[in-house]
Amino acid sequence: MATETTAAAEGHVSPLGLEEAGKCVDSHGGAIGMPQLCPEWMGNQIFWLAVTLVVIFFVLSRVALPRIAAILAERQGTITNDIAAAEDLKVKAVEAESAYNKALADARADAQRIIAETKVGIKAELDDALAKADAEISARTAEGEKKIAEIRAGALESVEDVAKDTAQAIVAAMGGKADAKTVNAAVASRVKG
Repeated sequence: MATETTAAAEGHVSPLGLEEAGKCVDSHGGAIGMPQLCPEWMGNQIFWLAVTLVVIFFVLSRVALPRIAAILAERQGTITNDIAAAEDLKVKAVEAESAYNKALADARADAQRIIAETKVGIKAELDDALAKADAEISARTAEGEKKIAEIRAGALESVEDVAKDTAQAIVAAMGGKADAKTVNAAVASRVKG
């Protein structure tokens, strides 16, 4: 390694073994600065830069950019379709809401009608039940009055019988003799008034 350095220093040979003869090397044979900035190599670097840029341009313009454009177009189409579908769903939702509101109003009206009909039906049934109850009460009252009249008549007869018996017992207790006809006539005149 030492011999190469000495040879490079004496013969102006670069460490790579290339003879530079004063091109981008110092007095000891070492490269000065960055080799990319060496003016003797600029033409070569610009050529390869241009070739590389042209290749990249063709790869991008023929392969990558059409794929990206296709993906962007597909996304735009998907977005447009989704927006159209959302608008359709929004219209359907508005229609469904109006149909729901109409059905709700109809149901409320039907409920009110059913309530009114039920009230009328219940009132009619109640009136019928009251009429039947009144008729039954009237019949039972008449029957009760008839029984009371019978009891009263029976009581009056019993009272007359008791009065007759009592009158005969009183007349007999007083020492008199009363016949049944006279006692009956006296009790009957007293009972009548």
